[in-house]
Amino acid sequence: MITLGLVLLLIGAIAAIPILWTLGVILLIVGVVLLILGRAGRQVGGRAHYW
Repeated sequence: MITLGLVLLLIGAIAAIPILWTLGVILLIVGVVLLILGRAGRQVGGRAHYW
């Protein structure tokens, strides 16, 4: 999810497409939050680990 967010962020910035940039930022933030929760030992979506 973090990788997809970065790719959309870069494509949106290079191609000047604001919706891709916005989606990239949202996916990046959600991916980082899930990563932090998974690393803290909390279950995410019923899974013991989130990779």
